[in-house]
Amino acid sequence: MLTLILVVFFLNSARSFAQDTTAVVIPDGTMGEVLEPIDTLEEKKFPRNVNIFTGRYSSFRIGMGFLYEFAGFSQDEAGRRQMDSAGVVLENQFKVRDFRVFASGQLTTRRVISWKIGLMYDGAAREWLMRETGLTIAVPEISGHIFVGRTKEGYSQNKVMNGYAGWTMERQMGLDVIPILADGIKWIGFFSKHRIFWNVGIYDNFFSKHQGFSTYNWQTVARVGWLPISNSEKKVQLHMGMSYRYGQVYEGQIRIRSRPEANPAPFFIDTDLLQSDYSNHLGLEVYYTKGKLMLGSEYNFHKFDLNSGGKALFHGGDAVVSYIFTGASRPYSTVSGVYSFVPVKKSVFQGGWGELEGVFRVSNLDLEDGGVQGGKFWRLTPMVNWYMTRYLRLEVAYGYGVLDRFGLKGATQFFQTRIQLAIL
Repeated sequence: MLTLILVVFFLNSARSFAQDTTAVVIPDGTMGEVLEPIDTLEEKKFPRNVNIFTGRYSSFRIGMGFLYEFAGFSQDEAGRRQMDSAGVVLENQFKVRDFRVFASGQLTTRRVISWKIGLMYDGAAREWLMRETGLTIAVPEISGHIFVGRTKEGYSQNKVMNGYAGWTMERQMGLDVIPILADGIKWIGFFSKHRIFWNVGIYDNFFSKHQGFSTYNWQTVARVGWLPISNSEKKVQLHMGMSYRYGQVYEGQIRIRSRPEANPAPFFIDTDLLQSDYSNHLGLEVYYTKGKLMLGSEYNFHKFDLNSGGKALFHGGDAVVSYIFTGASRPYSTVSGVYSFVPVKKSVFQGGWGELEGVFRVSNLDLEDGGVQGGKFWRLTPMVNWYMTRYLRLEVAYGYGVLDRFGLKGATQFFQTRIQLAIL
């Protein structure tokens, strides 16, 4: 099926369309970043971005990202006993969170086609893996783009958007149930007249079945949303969305667990192996931006059909407030229906302050239902982000969380800092 779709699209690239796709936004993958059109680059003999090049068959952009962090912990007596019961050690440490390199570009075909290749070192798993890699094909005939390859599934705005662009160090725990990547085909689109966005995808584990993120034989995901308020000039945005996911569990068993939004920490909540063949997932999301202020919330429900006969319904979500004191506004991409990187007007190396953001988030995840005793955890997180330049960011966070597990309620304090380098 994928081969047939590709053949049809490439054959159509030799024909003219009713819409000129060279003038539209060119997605750099599915996470909200965009490419500069080739004709624009050719007009700039000395492009502002030194990591972008033009060639006979394609433009070419190279980039990289690096995250290095420290996490310290302080627990009460009940918290320490919980760690002993789980058989894990909670220790203060510096750690490489993530290192990645990528290349991308736009082909010089009549139909707008972009490509992307990504490679990442995962500090938690201590392994290299392919990140988003594939082709994005403009299909104005159906008001969108088709991505073929390895990508984000398309569930949840916070899961889809670039992790380096997020307002907190880690995504909320309620999204840890959903795998980060999948191999397949995804259709992303936006009706500008009605301000409706969507993505629909179907995925298979043929190439990824032996990798840690691949916990399903196949899955299908749909996300749709509406922008009832969207005024880029006044920097006002109201985003409302919903995601649905259905999948067949790999080999009929799955283990769901989550770190407490601190990557150097062990897993606080853990179901151990569940015998299940299928699962359903539903997510709701709402975000409001007005200039320097952003308010947002997502909540997720994960239902697993247990082979023992019964069902287990897990749930979790978050609510967040962000305020950028120095005046910037977080940009929004209608291509994928996600937020993008905070723009820096004047970096510290140009005599400015960069951009300074204050964030407060509350989050939770409950993994107890249907006889499954995976534990419950909630956390409060105030933090500060200092965007020193468009490439360099310093994050400082404090967290307070309570774990309900092993018949105990234990409290943990988190002291975290991270340096982020992202050349995109």
